[in-house]
Amino acid sequence: MTASTTAETVADQHWTRCRSCSALLYRKRLRRNLDVCPECGDHRRLPAPDRIRQLVDPSTFTPLPGDVASVDPVEFVDSISYPQRLAAARSDTDLAEAVLCGEARIDGHPLVLAVMDFRFLGGSLGAVVGELITRAAERALDRNLPLLLVTASGGARMQEGVLSLMQMATVSQAVAALREAGLLTISLITDPTFGGVAASFATNTDVVMVESGARMGFAGPRVIHQTIRQPLPEGFQTADFLLRHGQADMVVERWSLRSRLRPLLATAHAASSSGSTSLPEPPPPPQPVLIRDPARLVEPDGWRAVQAARHLDRPTTLDYLATAFDGFTELHGDRLAADCPAIVAGLARIADQQMIVVGHQKGHHTKDLLARNFGMPTPAGYRKAQRVMRLAVRLGLPIVTLVDTPGAYPGIEAEKHGQAAAIADSILAMTGLPVPIVAVVTGEGGSGGALALAVADRVLMLQNAVYSVISPEGCAAILWNDPTATPRAARALRVTAPDLLRLGVTDAVVPEPPGGAHEDPAAAADLLRHAVVEALGPLLRMPAESLVRQRRLRFRRFGAGTGTTTTAVDPR
Repeated sequence: MTASTTAETVADQHWTRCRSCSALLYRKRLRRNLDVCPECGDHRRLPAPDRIRQLVDPSTFTPLPGDVASVDPVEFVDSISYPQRLAAARSDTDLAEAVLCGEARIDGHPLVLAVMDFRFLGGSLGAVVGELITRAAERALDRNLPLLLVTASGGARMQEGVLSLMQMATVSQAVAALREAGLLTISLITDPTFGGVAASFATNTDVVMVESGARMGFAGPRVIHQTIRQPLPEGFQTADFLLRHGQADMVVERWSLRSRLRPLLATAHAASSSGSTSLPEPPPPPQPVLIRDPARLVEPDGWRAVQAARHLDRPTTLDYLATAFDGFTELHGDRLAADCPAIVAGLARIADQQMIVVGHQKGHHTKDLLARNFGMPTPAGYRKAQRVMRLAVRLGLPIVTLVDTPGAYPGIEAEKHGQAAAIADSILAMTGLPVPIVAVVTGEGGSGGALALAVADRVLMLQNAVYSVISPEGCAAILWNDPTATPRAARALRVTAPDLLRLGVTDAVVPEPPGGAHEDPAAAADLLRHAVVEALGPLLRMPAESLVRQRRLRFRRFGAGTGTTTTAVDPR
């Protein structure tokens, strides 16, 4: 070896080029940056051992016991035999197969994880890989632990024929057993994740987290292009594409993965270990916050109440999540086609009580209002809400909804995608969810678009909120054929908190600071927090069967032949 060759070899050991921006990178600096290019942010593929070292607490990973013998069910041969390919992959990677499985801790929270390695035959899913991941899921079930699946795969292992296809069902049913047992399952999608892995356990977990820069899809771009002969859009099947189209709950930079996993695992452990029946914190206020007697409320003018409920400075769902709750992890997407920005949903807590929060989101300025569609959900929004509510049921968590919408979005695309059916499905589902539900109308409660999040055990209204079958403007246009009749319509519709408390539509009213919630958002958040605690506490002690029965009785009372009066139904 010449001196120049030796120098080049040493240089190659210390430097590398970014595959994305071609920057020359010092390897030690790249490793310190978790193998993310410091120039362009490109996330390099990680071997499974490196991924585990980055994710879990030091010295906590313990491989699952037991080996699985290799199989060659169809005696496949291409240019070389399948056993020869396996031997070469083992030699190249120092791994027995394309996945590493074990128990570990992340920020002290125990879990079972299975981490795939793309270096081993493209991370392909064969019988041994399927067996190992299934065993990991079964271990999580036995140990009552959450399961984290880190995927990196080109799809099924063709060399094993149709048996590789069967692994999609084998692993999926193991994930289903965890979901049925109320144990959290999380997928971390890394680059690339395609084919049978994408179409099974990578996407049928409770939470789908996508690493920045990852790509995922059933068919790869080359296959799609060759099949349909059409150009593919820029960014097709990338992490951001998946988020926009409802396929992912979140896109996370590599250095943030541990911090984003932490609250999910904390929720999982609280749900599986505590069976909490009370809210220990914050301490109850000296006097109950909720007002159940309409006589204690000032009677507002209907039209002025509508204007107050629509005030642009009034706190939104995200404002309350940042102030009335102690933590919030947002989950995105309907897992079908879209992520509606007018609905916010995710995991939250008040003190030690974990919960699911779903709410309409408007905004304070024109840009925010446009981005959030003025708080008017599309069908994808209601489907996202139901998906997250089903997660609450699996984890045994209570649900709090924050209602503030002029109504469901009345657009052409919304109708094409089944707006009426989406609202109907939401109403129907909420009648039977076996967990406590508290709905709070914080601003506008507009028609079916509001009711779709308000079929609850306890329905609360903020003092200056409104709740109506139609907007005053719509009522004036239809019944008076006169837009100047809008204030008159608002008064006739009886939309105010005292009106609805007398009708029994709302169970109690949450007082607001002097001048309204927009005058003192911090005080409004504190009142909302205590109201949720007060309303939710008794419900947490009720059996699931009683919750559903009482919820259905509550709404049954609104029938014309059931003796409905203007006296509020006692929610206790």
